Amino acid sequence: MKNRSILLALALSIGLLTASCNHDDDGNGGETIVPLTGKWEISKIGTTVGGTETLTDAPQNQSGCNKDYMELKIDNTVIEGDYDSTLAPCSFTTAEGIYSRSHNNLTRAINGVTTVQDIANLTIHELKLKDASGNIEVYVR
Repeated sequence: MKNRSILLALALSIGLLTASCNHDDDGNGGETIVPLTGKWEISKIGTTVGGTETLTDAPQNQSGCNKDYMELKIDNTVIEGDYDSTLAPCSFTTAEGIYSRSHNNLTRAINGVTTVQDIANLTIHELKLKDASGNIEVYVR
């Protein structure tokens, strides 16, 4: 009888260990663990209509210039870099502000304008953001 009790306790312990090490429960509420910080170049923009995404190359990227970008720093500052050839070839300007992440939302405040977007996809190489109107921005590293 004593051996059965020990075997039962051992079986229950193994079951508890297996359940607590479940890989589906990563403890982060469904958020990705890929770092958001870094320099992200705008690649595509688009919209969602009726559940269907339509993406095109980002028109703000000037031909012959570096790509416009967003740099998210570890201290929660954001820098947006813009290359524009309207006045001079590949003229470069930056705007700085702050950002925060709450669950899967990215909020940026730059020059008094606050933008809230859903992080639809975040991998090591791609960041896809969607706003409440269905507008999409795709950034790459």
